[in-house]
Amino acid sequence: MMGSRDTHVPSVPGSPSALSVTGLRKTYSGGFTALYDLDLEVPAGSFFGLLGPNGAGKTTLIGSVCNLVVPTAGRVSVFGFDHRTREARRLIGLCEQDVNVDRFLSVFEILVYHAGYHGLGRKEARQRARELMDVFHLSAKSSNRANELSGGMRRRLLFARALMHRPSLLILDEPTAGVDVELRYELWEYIRGLNADGTTVLLTTHYLEEAEQLCEEIALIRAGCVVARDTAERLRLQFGASDIAQVYAQAMATTESESGTAT
Repeated sequence: MMGSRDTHVPSVPGSPSALSVTGLRKTYSGGFTALYDLDLEVPAGSFFGLLGPNGAGKTTLIGSVCNLVVPTAGRVSVFGFDHRTREARRLIGLCEQDVNVDRFLSVFEILVYHAGYHGLGRKEARQRARELMDVFHLSAKSSNRANELSGGMRRRLLFARALMHRPSLLILDEPTAGVDVELRYELWEYIRGLNADGTTVLLTTHYLEEAEQLCEEIALIRAGCVVARDTAERLRLQFGASDIAQVYAQAMATTESESGTAT
């Protein structure tokens, strides 16, 4: 089991939404539009799921929120701050699907350098790194480089890195992809605890059971548009389905004739 979670959640300005996306559009240089005037509100303190097939636009949406992709049009705010501001970036923690860490740095160095990027002083960063290495059982690997870690250990490292600066909005992009069942359930428990302590969680996953078990609300996205959104229970009723897998299949089937494929 993982160690004790961090219960400190930074204060943010009064806002009904942790994430507000209005009229978001992204057209790439080749003329392909990945997001079509997308609107999305994620309430503060919620556990929110975003489901869709590969190419639905999830990655473009997350990239836009995190300033990795420049939108063509629209507005994005994080707890009331424009997403491009330092204040907004400080409030977001991103745990990406791909293991995109510097292979020349040790586990400890990766965490400390990431904390410095978000303005933590060296002493605080080193202390925070030790705390999270303990939480995610990485302490024995603190001097190892990422390419010397197992797949599960790398996933733990991505979680620790995302949490180094104590974000109020944690974005998890396929966080349990490729991990074993035991670690998946450990991560579920830990994420639930973070959310219970006040952290807003935005989750994308292809494990539909994961979304059904964890998320208070779920939005289904296809071809750059949100095609359905509600609680798992109300989505099941709306689609006459017994589980989210059936909801997903029906929602995607009703929009399969839409042209284009998002990134």
